[in-house]
Amino acid sequence: PMLDLRAPALSDYQRMVKRAFDLTITLLALPPILLLTALISFFIRLEGPGPVIFRQKRAGENGRLFELYKFRTMVPGAEKLRAEVEHRDENGYLIHKMPQDPRSTPVGRFLRSTSLDELPQFFNILKGDMSLVGPRPHPLDDVKNYTLEHFRRLDVTPGITCLWQIDARHDPSFEKNVAMDSQYIENWSYLLDLKILL
Repeated sequence: PMLDLRAPALSDYQRMVKRAFDLTITLLALPPILLLTALISFFIRLEGPGPVIFRQKRAGENGRLFELYKFRTMVPGAEKLRAEVEHRDENGYLIHKMPQDPRSTPVGRFLRSTSLDELPQFFNILKGDMSLVGPRPHPLDDVKNYTLEHFRRLDVTPGITCLWQIDARHDPSFEKNVAMDSQYIENWSYLLDLKILL
């Protein structure tokens, strides 16, 4: 129990270069991000009361908790209505998302379909909680149900986008998500990150 025999997913040098890349791209993209943020915030406000930004605790690298930011895409109090849309995949894992979630607002549906709801996570990158590319951070309810093999995805910094999001977004199964995250971690390279971003 006192020895960790696994090789680290990324060396210290690779982490440093990846972090420098994240910060460079984020700082360059900040002016249009801030403009879009102001515009989206305005339309969310037009829809009615409730916070513009949705905050939720997630598990990051090595299980460290952080607060994830997203634009609110659902009606206020949507978390209390989650039981109405939750269903289990073929392996018994809870799936929280559905294509036509009745809790989504009209603006929220557009934001989710274009992934613009993820824009505030650029501020998570600036804080050091997230990376541009990496496994999407799961809600804590999912992490509680991890088996030993699932914890591999916590070996790297979570990302705004990932291999699963671009190659298998149509497949919401938990196992597919975890399998593609493992594939990303085992085959990680700067080129792979660049290909995913593009």
